[in-house]
Order: sequence, then C-alpha cells, then structure tokens
Amino acid sequence: MCRCDFDLPGLQHELATLREQTAAPDLWDDPQQAQTLMKRVSKLESVTGTWADLERGLTDLEELLALAEDSDEAEREALLADLGGEVEGLERQFAGLEFALTLGGPYDDHNAVVDIHAGAGGTEAQDWAEMLLRMYLRWAERRGLRSEILSLSGGEEAGVKSASVRLQGENAYGLLRSERGVHRLVRISPFDASHSRHTSFALVEVVPEVEAGDPTVEVKPDDLRIDTYRASGHGGQNVQKNDTAVRITHLPTGIVVTCQNERSQGRNRDMAMQVLISRLLEREIERREAERAAIKGEHVEAGWGNQIRSYVLQPYRMVKDLRTDVETSDTGGVLDGDIDEFITAYLRAQVGQDGEGAAG
Repeated sequence: MCRCDFDLPGLQHELATLREQTAAPDLWDDPQQAQTLMKRVSKLESVTGTWADLERGLTDLEELLALAEDSDEAEREALLADLGGEVEGLERQFAGLEFALTLGGPYDDHNAVVDIHAGAGGTEAQDWAEMLLRMYLRWAERRGLRSEILSLSGGEEAGVKSASVRLQGENAYGLLRSERGVHRLVRISPFDASHSRHTSFALVEVVPEVEAGDPTVEVKPDDLRIDTYRASGHGGQNVQKNDTAVRITHLPTGIVVTCQNERSQGRNRDMAMQVLISRLLEREIERREAERAAIKGEHVEAGWGNQIRSYVLQPYRMVKDLRTDVETSDTGGVLDGDIDEFITAYLRAQVGQDGEGAAG
C-alpha cells in the first residue's frame, strides 16, 4: 500500500487538470464530489508547493556555492558559514518530505476506524484491550486527532471485550495502518491473588474510512441484515432507553458492524453502514496485496499468528516491535500514547521493502 515512487511533474499535471474541473459551473451540483475534488486539489497544492520550495532552495545553494568559489578568502568563509546553516535547514525539510512519501497510499489521508478485540484469557485479555484503547485515544490526543467511540462491549469484571473507534484527522489511516496485528502483554496480573505472571493478547484492526458513494465497493441491499437493539455502556449499564443501537451483517462475507454512539437510530445506521463499506474496502485492498505478494513470492498471514509487538512489564520493562526491532524501556510512555517511534520505523521499513521489490 505504501508508494515509494514520486512523480512531481505527474502531480503537477494532475493539479492543473483538477483546477480546470473546479472552474466548471456545475461543480457544486454534487456537493460530495465537489468536496472530494477540492480536498484533492488542496493536498496536491501543498505537496507540489513544498517540493517546489525545496527545489528553489537547492538552486539558491548552488548559486551561493558558485559565488563562494569566485570570492576572496574572507568572503568565502562567510558564505560557506551561511551555506552550512542553509544546508541543515534543507536537510530537515527534506527528511520531513521523505517521510511524507511513506503516506502516499491512495487512502492514507483518510480517517481511520480502529477495532480492538480481546484475545483468549478472560478478564486479563479484556483489561489489556482497554489499555490499548486508552493508548490509541491518548496518541490521537497528542497528534490533535478527533476520536469518537462507535461501539464498546464491556468485560464482565473489567476491561472491554471489543471496541470500535473512529479517528479523524490528517493521515489518520496512513499512520495507524502500522498498528494492525496482534499485540502481546506480559505482566504480573492485578486480578490474580497469587501474583503470577500472565501473557495476554489483543487484536487491532484498522480500516480507512470511506464514504457511502465510494465506487470501489458495491453493497447490495439484499446482502444486508439490519438489527436494532438497546445500547449499553461499560459493564452492561444502559445508556439508552430505546433501541437506538444498530447492527449490520453483510451476509456474503459475514462481516458484522455495530454502532451505538449516537442517540439517533438513523445516525447509528448511517455510521454503521460507513464502517461496513470501509471494512469491505480493506478486504479488497488485502486481496490485491495478497495477489501482489504471490507474484513476489511472499506470503504473510493476517491473523492471530501475526504478532507485531510485545509489551513486557515483568520481569523487566520493554516494548519491542517484532517487525522493525525498535524497542524502548519507557513502557509507561508507550502505554500513554507515545508510539510515534514505532509508527515511523514501520512506515520507513515499508518504503525500503517496496523499493527493493521494485528494484528487483
């Protein structure tokens, strides 16, 4: 899903074409399509403008270097000192742009829907799922993303059996797709009177949020079973007195989505439908990537066996990503939402892998 190539002239051509479309007199006859078009134009303007600024900066450096070569010793030293500062600034700017290339996938700039499921282990695993939920909510807060809990199934004693969260903001999906997989926790159980060490697992799923009109996904009304029920909060406490919660089952695939956050049944239904379309899209993306992996001779099973990260609180403290080998002893910081180091390392590694595949 990660794109490692970069075609500035191509993006500039696309921007020019889209700008012509924005001048059409009937542009706003379809508000949703118009908003999508304007969003793409804004993104392209930002990307092409930033790279053009970097190119101009490099040109200025070349001119300064040529001027320094033709100057006397005193002037040359002063100009080279200025050049050093300019180079450092451009290096920082380029590093930021280089990382931005890791977010060049077709849905990376979309909002994200994150689902967390407790694994086997009862209360232990459910408590771990709630810890992960808090971690992602705190991460979203750190990055200025808006979070909204769509559904929550509380555990019998503590924690959550499952939770679904919508995260809105710049590149939410592009960043969080690095978190898909199984997360493993090792600690002294707070629920075990013998204070023995326990290992718990939770599955994190991340899909890009797409609109109901996305042409990539077709949903037939006959393929849906829609049920309504009374929403309940943490621990079974009723938060609504009416059947406002909605459950939609996609019969051909068996995918089930629920939404109970809104007080209106209609709004819960609309949101559940949007999440369903997002999951069907992710299924299609995975199918395409499986075909691509088969061509490259790779096979990666997406499921419980695909553990991506270990969080160890006992007998020592360490969080280690098993895909990139990035690790830290600051377990408290990580569980408080400081996970950017893991995200960045994964995305950079994906660019490297895709680049090697292209080169081969």
